[in-house]
Amino acid sequence: MRTRHLAALGAAAFLVHAACTRGAGDEAPNRASSAPPGIQPALRRAPFGRTADGQPVEIFTLTNGAGLEVRTMSYGATIVSLRVPDRDGRAADVVLGFDTFDEYVTKKPPYFGAVVGRYGNRIAKGRFTLDGRTYTLATNNGPNHLHGGVRGFDKVVWSAAPFEREGTVGVVYSYTSRDGEEGYPGTLKAQVTYTIGAGRALTVDYEAETDKATPVNLTQHSYFNLAGEGSGDILGHRLTIHASRFTPVDATLIPTGVLAPVAGTPFDFTSPHAIGDRIAADDPQLKNGNGYDHNWVIDRDAPGLEPAAHLADPSSGRTLDVSTTEPGVQFYSGNFLDGTIAGKAGHVYGRRSGLCLETQHFPDSPNHDGFPSTIVRPGTPYSSKTVFAFGVAQ
Repeated sequence: MRTRHLAALGAAAFLVHAACTRGAGDEAPNRASSAPPGIQPALRRAPFGRTADGQPVEIFTLTNGAGLEVRTMSYGATIVSLRVPDRDGRAADVVLGFDTFDEYVTKKPPYFGAVVGRYGNRIAKGRFTLDGRTYTLATNNGPNHLHGGVRGFDKVVWSAAPFEREGTVGVVYSYTSRDGEEGYPGTLKAQVTYTIGAGRALTVDYEAETDKATPVNLTQHSYFNLAGEGSGDILGHRLTIHASRFTPVDATLIPTGVLAPVAGTPFDFTSPHAIGDRIAADDPQLKNGNGYDHNWVIDRDAPGLEPAAHLADPSSGRTLDVSTTEPGVQFYSGNFLDGTIAGKAGHVYGRRSGLCLETQHFPDSPNHDGFPSTIVRPGTPYSSKTVFAFGVAQ
């Protein structure tokens, strides 16, 4: 697929910055996470199940000598498991999910590990106007449209092309969303590529092209718990978000259009804070979100990869650095997990047992002229990159 990067803030150049150009506040530095000499990344492919209409679903396992293991399936281009070592070298799965394919269908999880689209996050009242025409989408989240609709990209089987090249392994997932699917204009050809190399980093590349102007906002919806999935809540995790502004929301979680400063509020994660420290504060935005469920505006000096967030679990020592070409990141603290879903090995996922760091353009951007545009047009393909880099604090 021919691609040209649509820079997050409208710039044309694509400049790659080091993912750790900013520090993580008072967190300890990470140990080296490269693979031992001579141990190359490896890839395995296996059947994982069939959909109700008989489509085969495959699962791909990516591993390397640094102890990183990523399992991803073709249904929803979903990350099924992600294993990384703790400070003592013990590996654990740090994302919520299920052991079998059927559970992803029958238990109707809240987007565990999936790629969501055509538009990740919310669009107010399921409506937007583009080039003088108003389009109507499903309202599947109260009065609003969420994550692409009733049958978004998380609920379709993507074609898969595994690869091994230049010391890396990965999978290219492809899906063609037809004109009018879920109410969106244009036939959109989308690709998502998962890649690992010798270290403990997972790179996610998103690409798409369309034959008609359409909004596009793809993101990865893994729920992380660095202590290991099923090990309790994430309130003790320490979070840094490289953002001095966020987008406040109304009672239905639609942005008001304001870019508000985080200084002096429970939304200030410019230095590390335990997630549970202020989550119950008497703050109207926390009440609207039932906790944290907001978009932060990443502090950006130029186009390209920019640090978005740093997450650390004091109990295991595991850390996660997220860098992205996107202008925003949605931090969701798992507020609506309620203990009704049993995941891997029967683990019950209670409230705040996982968190999401969804790199993205802003929610409801098609209805806000002041937000970075999410409109993709013919001849100007969409391209986005996010890197999830795992480490261990000393």
